[in-house]
Amino acid sequence: MCWRELTKLVVVAIFFAACLYMLADVIGFGSPWLGLLMMFNFMGLAKVAEPLFVLRMPRALRTVGPWTLNGRLYRCLGVRGFGDLLRSTPLRYLNGSVYRSGGRQSLAKLKRQAESAEATHFWAAVLFTPYIAYVWSRGFVVESVVLTIVQIVFNVYPILHLRIVRARLGGIERVNGLRKAA
Repeated sequence: MCWRELTKLVVVAIFFAACLYMLADVIGFGSPWLGLLMMFNFMGLAKVAEPLFVLRMPRALRTVGPWTLNGRLYRCLGVRGFGDLLRSTPLRYLNGSVYRSGGRQSLAKLKRQAESAEATHFWAAVLFTPYIAYVWSRGFVVESVVLTIVQIVFNVYPILHLRIVRARLGGIERVNGLRKAA
């Protein structure tokens, strides 16, 4: 099983590298848009690698407090609306493993998938942010603004949404634990 997953990861990595090279050959190796493809490649590789290893959030950011569900900041930022958009459109298929379709997935597995997805977006954001600064420093102001918007939509909002999902799952786990104890 491990060799099959490792082979799949290597093949996907080679495919992504070839795609990156072909795009760079067409638009130029100095293009600011290559970083965007690298961010998406990183996220794709992290997903393909999940059977082998799972990315984790830094320890200081792992805990999700109950204020996440009722917090004013999340409400003002429209994070729940973003979650509704993900659930009610084909965007849900970008990472269907964080949904509990018909109760077929255990809560523990769902929580692990949500943690993994959150960590993937987090590390993609951490790696992409210096690139945005680099693009800005090269004088590509419009491109860096566009990349910042992409960063917010594809990494920041998913992180915030997945934190709400994990807070909900934590609440369900606590209720189930109380029921079992009673």
